[in-house]
Amino acid sequence: MEQCACVERELEKVLHRFVMYGHQSEERLDELLRSVCEIRGQLVAFGVQDADLSVLSQTMAQCCKNIKETVQMLASRHKDIHGSVSKVGKAIDRNFDAEISAVVAETVWDTPERQKYLSETIVEHLYRQGMLSVAEDLCQESGVVIDMSMKQPFLELNRILEALRMQDLRPALEWAVTNRQRLLDLNSSLEFKLHRLYFISLHFQPFASQHQRDIQILMGSLVYLRHGIDNSPYRSLLETNQWAEICNIFTRDACALLGLSVESPLSVSFASGCMALPVLMNIKQVIEQRQCSGVWTHKDELPIEIDLGKKCWYHSVFACPILRQQTSESNPPMKLICGHVISRDALNKLTNAGKLKCPYCPMEQNPSHAKQIYF
Repeated sequence: MEQCACVERELEKVLHRFVMYGHQSEERLDELLRSVCEIRGQLVAFGVQDADLSVLSQTMAQCCKNIKETVQMLASRHKDIHGSVSKVGKAIDRNFDAEISAVVAETVWDTPERQKYLSETIVEHLYRQGMLSVAEDLCQESGVVIDMSMKQPFLELNRILEALRMQDLRPALEWAVTNRQRLLDLNSSLEFKLHRLYFISLHFQPFASQHQRDIQILMGSLVYLRHGIDNSPYRSLLETNQWAEICNIFTRDACALLGLSVESPLSVSFASGCMALPVLMNIKQVIEQRQCSGVWTHKDELPIEIDLGKKCWYHSVFACPILRQQTSESNPPMKLICGHVISRDALNKLTNAGKLKCPYCPMEQNPSHAKQIYF
């Protein structure tokens, strides 16, 4: 992400100059204001006498000169800041490609059905973020009809999260109690941690077997109530990150019960695209330079593998040990009778006269007995 770092450095320079410009402007303007106030005070205190007109004239002229110099200085430095701002734009143009359509198939959103899927994904993302009015406006403008059964879970989720951010535990506790058995099936600690924050309830009995150590810490903190828990070894119980943690736990467990991913699919897709886009741009450039027109035809597979990190691993991937190719819907993994797994293409190539000999063991078998595996 060197490109981002380069732009960030230019932006930090601009911000630093803005701050310095603000401080210097305030100092110079305060100094001028004091000077003008002193002159005004002298005029009010002593009045204007004929003998003092020459001195007063010189003082006023010097004051006007200082004001003019200050205004010119501030205007000059403000102009320099404009130059720094333009450098940020040039850094963006230099480090990022403005045109990225070369790596996107022209027909990717060419059907109403695909456009509908895109709109629904954006609407779901807006619901997840609590931007309900924006989502409603998008539905009206795009003509997308969202069923209330899809909308309701997000409304409840945002209502409880908003209450938690205001340190109101009651809606979350009610939800956790209602879904207690399902949360226990997930081995979730959400309800216990809500009760831990809602300390006066002391409903810890259902959690004694799993959270004995935490309950002991809470009970031990009672000894320090007189002098204040914030001055005790248990002061971590009062840290503000406890509320951020409970919000994250609630979001994770609520999404699990609703059958939703914790992160918005739109956010994941956008983040993955940001990581993959530079590589795709380089691939496209190399293909055009070498005139390899048949290498990349915008189908389901890319010409090379792009590592997006373990965070983006959502399902198992099987590569055929014979053909060294990743399996797909048209070429699925097949389990032989002996237990070894190869791809269907490898199975067909190894079949000879209606028989197949496993490439890993000497067992001979009928190819029709192989079964497709679903990861």
